[in-house]
Amino acid sequence: MMTGSQYTESLRELKTEVYFMGERLANVVDHPAIRPHVNAAAVTYDLATDPAHGDLARAKSHLTGRPINRWTHVPRTQDDLVKKAKMMRVAGRITGTCFQRCVGMDALITLHSVTHDIDQKHATAYHERFKKFLVETQDRDLMSDGAMTDPKGDRSKRPHEQHDPDLFVRVVERREDGIVVRGAKMHQTGAVNSHQFIVLPGQALGPEDRNYAVAFAVPADAPGVIQVFGRQVNDSRKWEGVIDQGNATYGVVGGEALVIFDDVFVPWERVFMLGEVEFAGTLVERFTSYHRQNYGGCKSGNLDVLVGATAALADIQGTAKAAHVRDKLAEMAHLVETMYSGALACSYECSTLPCGTAIVDPLLANSAKFNTARYYPEVTRLAQDIAGGFLATMPSERELANPRVAHFVRKYYQTRPDVPAEDRIRIGRLIENMTGATPIVECMHGAGSPQAQKVVVQRAIDWALRRKLAQRIASTSKP
Repeated sequence: MMTGSQYTESLRELKTEVYFMGERLANVVDHPAIRPHVNAAAVTYDLATDPAHGDLARAKSHLTGRPINRWTHVPRTQDDLVKKAKMMRVAGRITGTCFQRCVGMDALITLHSVTHDIDQKHATAYHERFKKFLVETQDRDLMSDGAMTDPKGDRSKRPHEQHDPDLFVRVVERREDGIVVRGAKMHQTGAVNSHQFIVLPGQALGPEDRNYAVAFAVPADAPGVIQVFGRQVNDSRKWEGVIDQGNATYGVVGGEALVIFDDVFVPWERVFMLGEVEFAGTLVERFTSYHRQNYGGCKSGNLDVLVGATAALADIQGTAKAAHVRDKLAEMAHLVETMYSGALACSYECSTLPCGTAIVDPLLANSAKFNTARYYPEVTRLAQDIAGGFLATMPSERELANPRVAHFVRKYYQTRPDVPAEDRIRIGRLIENMTGATPIVECMHGAGSPQAQKVVVQRAIDWALRRKLAQRIASTSKP
């Protein structure tokens, strides 16, 4: 297992093609727009190598018996799934933001079971191929970016019906030594600081979409892989100082990118699905269940930080004892714990797939993510309510060094003689950072938009059973 610093240094060995603000980045690791995301991902490595956390972030590989980072582990038991959720909250509390590694972890877990199922039906050799890849990923402690979201084009049309066939990742050539793929994946969290991409289909597919039913892995710096790093709200502050960033060490959300596959060659040993369209839907359902479990853990950890920041600001501003403030803080905490309870519930109510992989309860996992998408914005609203308009009018940290106005800024932004004005501004900027547009949008649409969870919930609930329960108690005749 690597430490956080070893992970950071390992990224320097990659020759990735990354573009940002119109330029190719020669140094991704130390670029001010990207380094906070590197730091956040490094926490997943330090957790696993820190004895204080016991086996929360460490596990034993079921393939080799060797100790590994839990972010590369395939859960085999209920306890594994519970620790996965708890690990998310711990990492979320440390970083106050997205630590990016869970999407790759869920891709690994999902492929472990789906490749097994494909082999059972088609007598293919995907599962053994994938297990070799998994052992390498575990032994090298590689950070994987799980790439699922296609550009999609016209949402009313299937992949093969699009005006441009590249709007979903597809196979364009089959060779003796492998395949060539073309297309792109959108909104890829942690892409620019990952070692490799694990590419999966993003939706159920029909027979005409056979070339789109492909799953594979490639190094992040494979020829033809091009990344375009996205902009975030207030990201120019990363060049301007520390205080104004709010979370200068770990950044905002996960640093998303557009990842382009421009005729990328994939050797056979890295191909894990090729044309088995009937398994695309299964893959998506399993992946999203695991990934939606995460949100109840990681976002509750993030919001623990926000609740703490809001409580601290109330102390600083002298409003902590007001009844309405105490009530709002309690509501914030209640919503956070409700989110977390969903992650635990779907973990405890798990089942075991034929290959031995433990899977969360899909209904509860989707309910957990739906609650997170609903409650996260409400917690941020309450934080802004308690903080007041001060969040929108804070001066630049440069004014604290301006000889003409620094004294006045400190004088008029100080609320208590024992608390420096800088502390109030620092806490205020953290709240601003965590309640802005980017975190809310990511929480809403990351791991699937709320409507996707509603669809799963509608499909997963046993409506007939519930009707029978009511009819029995009410003593009604059968419909």
